[in-house]
Amino acid sequence: MAIETGSARAVYAADPRQSRGRRYAEAPSPTRNDFRRDCDRIIHSTAFRRLAHKTQVFVYHEGDHYRTRLTHTLEVAQIARSLARALGLDEDLAEALALAHDLGHPPFGHAGERALDDRLARYGGFDHNAQALRIVTDLERGYPDFDGLNLTWETLEGLVKHNGPLTDRAGRAAGRYAAHGVPVPILDYNKVQDLELWSFAGAEAQVAALADDIAYDAHDIDDGLRAGLFTIDDIASVGIVGRLVDDIEAAHPRLDAQHRTHEIVRGLITRMIEGVIAETKARTAVLKPRSAADVRAAPQPLVAFSQPMLAADGDIKAFLLKHMYRHGRVMRIMDDAERVLRDLFNHYARKTTDLPLEWAEGVDARDEGALARRIGDYVAGMTDRYALIEHAKYFDETPQLLERAT
Repeated sequence: MAIETGSARAVYAADPRQSRGRRYAEAPSPTRNDFRRDCDRIIHSTAFRRLAHKTQVFVYHEGDHYRTRLTHTLEVAQIARSLARALGLDEDLAEALALAHDLGHPPFGHAGERALDDRLARYGGFDHNAQALRIVTDLERGYPDFDGLNLTWETLEGLVKHNGPLTDRAGRAAGRYAAHGVPVPILDYNKVQDLELWSFAGAEAQVAALADDIAYDAHDIDDGLRAGLFTIDDIASVGIVGRLVDDIEAAHPRLDAQHRTHEIVRGLITRMIEGVIAETKARTAVLKPRSAADVRAAPQPLVAFSQPMLAADGDIKAFLLKHMYRHGRVMRIMDDAERVLRDLFNHYARKTTDLPLEWAEGVDARDEGALARRIGDYVAGMTDRYALIEHAKYFDETPQLLERAT
């Protein structure tokens, strides 16, 4: 299947001219539509720059060729634009959602999220999607007329709901939040600007979510091979990858490992993108959406993997969980990293005077919940490197993560 270089605009695509607008009214830009403006604001934000020094899987100083949150985000944005272009969706909105999707991640990847979720358990826990919403609606402080980035409703909706509805029509938590409830920051913001938590997000947000899956499936395979956590023969046990390896061998016998790895990654991305396009077109023929509102009200996602590709995605994730994310080397580093963030949180809770002035101002130390959330915001915004520097200031022993990695 050849991927189309461009398609006519779909009738259910988001239209920046019909955006539901921003929380704070602004004059339109003479040179950019509203969704392009959202992209640019995200790119120029402090939180976006920090992604360059936040862990994807490997800590920042393990090697220059491993993904960081920033390089992963850029790869997701490229895939999202490709999908949006092929499906006739709004590329700027898809890109904005891809660029923003990881803004809420703390340092040290999921280890950092576990540490903060533990420390904030009494106050609603920590959730990186909720934290991303807090960043773009409050914590970024670059504009004189409002806090946050004042993004469009469509971007905020997609940021919160790109993985599906958060509640049912009655407001009961659903999906990934069914067990523990929707994070308080999302519920609080929803009172200010209704994001319709019960519905699916628009097609562009669904594109960004699948672009994320495609990017980290392919590129975590690449990083895992580079790190020597598994071999090409190991990953070839996964059906879709094994078929790619066979095709590569047939076309290029005796190809060296570096070129084989690149061809595996390239081929996997292509096949997964092609699969999403084919499945989305099939669903469009059945659901017949005539507007973005129809996409949101549909009984299932419009943009999706086919069942065989969904199974392949699950197989890849299961392999990576066993051979990469739970590899002894990675787990040892992440255990140490998790301890660093727990230590920092506990230290600032005991000694609030060590918080930077702008983070300590305006918080009543007697309000434990507000103080804990402020400390969580500060620690979550740190880069890997800054967290280690801060830890060394207050503790006699700071883990040498690079030494533990070798």
